[in-house]
Amino acid sequence: MDRTDTTRVPTGLALYTKAAHRASAEVIYSYSTSFGAATKLLPKQLRSHIENIYAMVRVADEIVDGSAQQAAQHANIDPAKELADFEAETYRAMERGFSTNLILHSFGVTAKAVGIGKDIVEPFFYSMRQDLTESEHDQTSFERYVYGSAEVVGLMCLAAFVQGQNYSQEQKLQLVKGARALGSAFQKVNFLRDLSADFKRLGRSYFPGVNVTSFDEQTKQRLVADIDQDLKVSALSLPLLPRSSRVAVTAAQLLFAELNRKIGNTSAQDLINTRISVNNFKKLLLVFRAYLGVKP
Repeated sequence: MDRTDTTRVPTGLALYTKAAHRASAEVIYSYSTSFGAATKLLPKQLRSHIENIYAMVRVADEIVDGSAQQAAQHANIDPAKELADFEAETYRAMERGFSTNLILHSFGVTAKAVGIGKDIVEPFFYSMRQDLTESEHDQTSFERYVYGSAEVVGLMCLAAFVQGQNYSQEQKLQLVKGARALGSAFQKVNFLRDLSADFKRLGRSYFPGVNVTSFDEQTKQRLVADIDQDLKVSALSLPLLPRSSRVAVTAAQLLFAELNRKIGNTSAQDLINTRISVNNFKKLLLVFRAYLGVKP
């Protein structure tokens, strides 16, 4: 006799969704130790949504920066077409809550559950297309790129963090401002960490007027100060977040603030030859500080 309790063991669509989420969860912990460590502080259901969001944006980034570009060297693969197909399937998954692509299925489920709209997903794909067509930015295109590639990702996560919460209009505006600022800071820190690789491997220079041949101490300190300002803006919104997400977001902020501090203390010449990181012990210490309620 089959004694399987079908009320406790998922079947059908529930099983498919569970498998899809497992695939998405694998992505974040394979690609990001810092963000992954902070995500572990979220309660299980909320953590699932953030893992699903991260997986979608990571795969899109791989199409324009990583695996698809490399695969195109040995096969008939057009990253622009792959990205267009991925984008179209993302919108279908968001509309239907289902996709044959496991990563997009889990993202579609999250988008429906927390109210992520096409209005903040479209700018993301616009920025991904910029990576395929633009190697340098002026201030206007840079700001648009950072908004689409990072700030809207902060807004997607914010939608999950505040689901079911009641806020005044002023508080909502502050939360949005903070989420955008934190996404911006994360992206700019990664630009500085990858300055040499982006220029040498991809031929890109994200910061307007900045490349490895002209990068100097004054330029570095200016960019570090700009990131510090983003982090200060983000910190102001942290008290408004529910406890369920505040600790994890604080941990992420502390981790990237530490990365920015290390960048500031690294010479400009060393920075273009070394990728700055935070050792595991320091990460654990920062996560523990966030858990104790330490403010950035």
